[in-house]
Amino acid sequence: MLFASDFRRMAREALRGKWALAVITGFVAVLLGAITYGGGSSNGGGNEHQNIISIDFNFIFISVVSGIATIILIWAIITFIIGGATQLGYCRFNKNLINNTEPQFNDLFSRFDIIGKAFGLRLVTVLFVFLWGILLIIPGIIAALSYSMAFYIMDDDPSIGIMEAISQSKAMMQGNKFRLFCLFLSFLGWAILCAFTFGLGALLLIPYMNASFAAFYLEISGKKNTFSM
Repeated sequence: MLFASDFRRMAREALRGKWALAVITGFVAVLLGAITYGGGSSNGGGNEHQNIISIDFNFIFISVVSGIATIILIWAIITFIIGGATQLGYCRFNKNLINNTEPQFNDLFSRFDIIGKAFGLRLVTVLFVFLWGILLIIPGIIAALSYSMAFYIMDDDPSIGIMEAISQSKAMMQGNKFRLFCLFLSFLGWAILCAFTFGLGALLLIPYMNASFAAFYLEISGKKNTFSM
């Protein structure tokens, strides 16, 4: 049986010489996954000019902030819609990385032909985890672990339905949830260190973690190829 350290080692070996590609792909993958104003009254010629400047500045400032907030909201909606397809593509990229089968940046967009189904899978899994999480934190965590392989499964077989992918993931994770949980926890120290780099460390941590999770999937699904044991 392989453990967290084994999956991290596989990820490091697969990433050797491919860090730049993995960092760029991971960064883009994350990107693709969120007017009122007031002024005073006039008290004279000089003050009136000063107030007009103040009003104009406030208007410009609030307009800029409102515009940025609107852009963020629109982008959040767009990324939620296309995020499922992007996640499928990122699963493919990392599986190719681990299996040493020519991972490419274009893998990110390889499942946009089923963007509707991918969006449905994301929506259903998020909803299920949320509903379980309402009960207690632990059931929510268990649900998240149970559904965690659904995107890898759908990437392997895009013809399957949403609920079938979730069902297969639940079956695959029987007896493996604690192992995946330990793999998540093994990156906790790295995540804390990222805080001291103002988040820049995430550029390396994201590909490292996702390559490790892909190694985990390939091992429990029996689809491992050329990566070393």
